[in-house]
Amino acid sequence: MSSPTDEAARVAGLRDAQAKAERLFDEIAARGLIRAGIGERAVSDEIRDLANDMFGLTKHWHKRIVRAGPNTLNTARENPPDRVIAADDIAFADFGPIFEDWEADFGRTYVLGDDPVKLAIRRDLPVLWRRACDHFHATPDITGEELFDYVVAISEDAGWHFGGAIAGHFVGEFPHEKIDGREIDSYVAPGSHLPMRRLDTQGRVCHWILEVHLVDPTRSFGGFHEELLDI
Repeated sequence: MSSPTDEAARVAGLRDAQAKAERLFDEIAARGLIRAGIGERAVSDEIRDLANDMFGLTKHWHKRIVRAGPNTLNTARENPPDRVIAADDIAFADFGPIFEDWEADFGRTYVLGDDPVKLAIRRDLPVLWRRACDHFHATPDITGEELFDYVVAISEDAGWHFGGAIAGHFVGEFPHEKIDGREIDSYVAPGSHLPMRRLDTQGRVCHWILEVHLVDPTRSFGGFHEELLDI
């Protein structure tokens, strides 16, 4: 079991990693990297290079994701064909940068143009994320499945569909607790029946990412928002 001092260092490391990820994404917006006329993979490479310039960052613990238009319907596990971003697209970026051996996982949505439905989904993403975060903090014994069900319910109540197979997962030191489809309790997902507030197999406090993937009712596009849940 980790000591209080060790746990304080873990919390500080994860918070610092998230703060740097947020700075990176602020710079993505400031530089207008999500723009029309460029392919998703090319934008992903530009973000990779920006992270290296800003932080000397060279490692990511999951694949770098930039999705636009209909590709925003796909989950992280899928690999749609590369798409050139259009002038009126909605797009999102989902990156898992590793800062000094601490993992971040951060996702944000961008809208090009003035389509009101796309702007609405971008507006609602952080609102619903915050509602789910507040529900987690107000429910001490909540399980991954229960939080997943809550995220799905509030998404539907807001007029959207939930587009994800999961609504979050473990995060920690790199490499964090190994997670795959056979270890469902590592996810915020159906079948995850253990309390989220628990120790991992190494006796450390479990820390979590919360992700919200909204899809418009016509199922023609979606949006994504992701960051640290519990600290």
